[in-house]
Amino acid sequence: MKYSEHLKLMRKFLKRTTMFFIEHNTMIIFFLILIISANVSEVFFTQTNLSNLTRQVAGIGLASIGMLLVIITGGIDLSVGSIAAMAGVLCAVFSSTTPLSIVLLISVASGIAVGSFSGYLVAIHKMAPFIATLAMMTIARGLGFIFSNGAPILLADEASAFIEFGSGYWLGIAYPVWIFLVISVICALLLRHHIFGRIITAIGSNEEAVRLSGIRVGIHKLSVYAISGGLAALSGLITTFRTGVGSPIVGVGMELDAIAAVVIGGASLQGGKGTAINTLLGVLILGMIGNIMNLISIPAYPQQVIKGVIIIFAVLLQKFQSKSNHN
Repeated sequence: MKYSEHLKLMRKFLKRTTMFFIEHNTMIIFFLILIISANVSEVFFTQTNLSNLTRQVAGIGLASIGMLLVIITGGIDLSVGSIAAMAGVLCAVFSSTTPLSIVLLISVASGIAVGSFSGYLVAIHKMAPFIATLAMMTIARGLGFIFSNGAPILLADEASAFIEFGSGYWLGIAYPVWIFLVISVICALLLRHHIFGRIITAIGSNEEAVRLSGIRVGIHKLSVYAISGGLAALSGLITTFRTGVGSPIVGVGMELDAIAAVVIGGASLQGGKGTAINTLLGVLILGMIGNIMNLISIPAYPQQVIKGVIIIFAVLLQKFQSKSNHN
């Protein structure tokens, strides 16, 4: 075989290897961090640690799934952390006077209401998603402080079932983790096999073309913000069940973690691209980073630096992949 043919084969191999890494970078990063974590700490793969890790990421995971749907349409939701705090406070406030089923309904409905209003501002009044959800972030956080009078509220004794759920297990997996997994599967099926998932993906890719085809873009954009608000409220409830306290300061920075998980999962901030499974992996990647740094007694501040570096790396990979696809 001639040298030129060897060179051509080598270039072809390198190109395919590079494309494989780019297309499956989330999975590769996940397994790399998994291997590094196992080698850095022998405690990592213990049942106790894995249980704590999955319980800790369940709440942020729910908010990330909602964020994924919003980002796929080309939007963003900065209000998820504040909604989580507001829902948790409402749960604690009503836990002593209201049937538990109604408490759940009120708490989740409050998140859906805030998310729907954000979607209304974005879809109907064409307000920039960043501005609309930033305003709702401030409003929801303020409502959380008003409802709680600025102090954490303990769940009432009548709500002991909530605490049992937050600390309970089924088949060795915590109940909140089951909720996260079920929601992730539903979202994956929705995006891949349902017309709603195809429409919101198309909106993120080319909103004007979808509008010209006769599809009601506004109602679909509003719906993803409503879903995001509902899942953020559910995330706040899980935190309240786990701690037994509804606090107005819960969820500070949650929106950044959710965005980070979605971006690490390969979703495009420009819209039109993203999967629930990769978002799930993104959530686990962030969780493992925090978990392993805690196990080796590294302060929390470097974790923020590492998250920022990973986000930059993920966005650069997306740009490189986009250029490769065009070529």
